[in-house]
Amino acid sequence: MPTPPRGRDATAAKPDTAPPGREQTRQRVVDAAIDLLTRGGRDAVTTRAVADAAGLQPPAIYRLFGDKEGLLDAVAEHGFTAFLATKHIDPDPQDPIEDLRAGWDVAVEFGLANPALFTLMYAEPARSDSPAFRTGMEILMGRVGRLAAGGWLRLDEELAAQTIHATARGAVLTWLSLPEDRRDPALFTTLRESMVTAVTQQEPAVRDAGPAGAARALRAVLPEETLLSSGERHLLREWLNRLATES
Repeated sequence: MPTPPRGRDATAAKPDTAPPGREQTRQRVVDAAIDLLTRGGRDAVTTRAVADAAGLQPPAIYRLFGDKEGLLDAVAEHGFTAFLATKHIDPDPQDPIEDLRAGWDVAVEFGLANPALFTLMYAEPARSDSPAFRTGMEILMGRVGRLAAGGWLRLDEELAAQTIHATARGAVLTWLSLPEDRRDPALFTTLRESMVTAVTQQEPAVRDAGPAGAARALRAVLPEETLLSSGERHLLREWLNRLATES
């Protein structure tokens, strides 16, 4: 279970070498904005304050980012990229349920370590256009796909991914919205385990990995299926028979 930190947002690691020219200046401005955001919240991130902190004139912010919202989008993208770097991808986890829990914990831990940045990242739906955000969701869909292939998934893959993402994000934002004397760390365990129960089966529905195992599992319950016509069931059984005997 993630341990709630105290104090300021954690500072994301800086690259060893800064990009040259314009990109170096952009990064300096983003770093200055993150520092102001961490210390004073979103209201502290004004174009003048960021320009002063970065050693620039305010018009430079508009040349680099278009406007303040463009700057905030760049800050959010930096956050999504930093979050992406914390993700661990195991293409063949020994225990896919524990892998799901670990991935959920990583998301919560990042949010607790970077509260102001996390809030900015997830405060507006438009942030989902971020390339790094989309890459992170692709990683989540890969994890969900492995659960589905192993017969562990209880929900449709898209709904499962939305549930996992929503509970992690909601856990952090709820924690941050509470007065400190009302923050109970059990919130995280409760939400995480509720998510696991909602998304996964206690036992895999498919015992054998691969198409053959899945086909045998589906063939076993096919007689109970009433949505398909008898002809459709017959055709589906033929396909499943071929898959089930595939070596």
